[in-house]
Amino acid sequence: MVTAAGHEHAMIARRGLMLVLSSPSGAGKTTLSRKLLEADPMVDLSISVTTRKQRPGEIAGEHYHFVDDSTFDQMARDAGLLEWAQVFGNRYGTPRGPVEAALGRGRDVLFDIDWQGTQQLREKVRSDLVSVFVLPPSVPELERRLHKRAQDSEEVIHARMAKVFDELSHWAEYDYVVINNAIERAFLDVQSILAAERLKRERQTGLSTFVRGLQSKL
Repeated sequence: MVTAAGHEHAMIARRGLMLVLSSPSGAGKTTLSRKLLEADPMVDLSISVTTRKQRPGEIAGEHYHFVDDSTFDQMARDAGLLEWAQVFGNRYGTPRGPVEAALGRGRDVLFDIDWQGTQQLREKVRSDLVSVFVLPPSVPELERRLHKRAQDSEEVIHARMAKVFDELSHWAEYDYVVINNAIERAFLDVQSILAAERLKRERQTGLSTFVRGLQSKL
């Protein structure tokens, strides 16, 4: 969705922002991410690198950049990753170069990462970061959603549920919290957050020039 405010400010240069959506598995962050990418042409998805094996149907460079352990280690040593974390025995990280290039072009970058990655981003690039934690309406509903999506074995679902308490403990570290009772309502909340953050004065790098132009006409 491109808002009226977006059209009005299209002529003003803007630095992009990094929008993080985090949640326990099954709370809805992936669905919200997909809907936002479909609705807003100014949002790019950050494509992570991972040491996880490629799954059937996944496309390298579109879903993930699949690398081996030595390549991942080298990227981390060379400061080529903005953040990285180990999840269920595999490592995931965010390449620095593509993100910084997108922000400089005034595009927003969407991150589907956990609290560990968000914490690292906050330490390195706080001024560019907008973080949103998505909560499920209840624990039984969270477990129901994990079973409904039929992506994981019972063993993996059990492991994901075992992590929920720890994941929920980090909610207060985020800028915003959205309770996903209904996906459309939660999506509107995320869109509202993005719209407001785009209008922050410090992100509109062309405002000084724009205001001087107005003043010159007076």
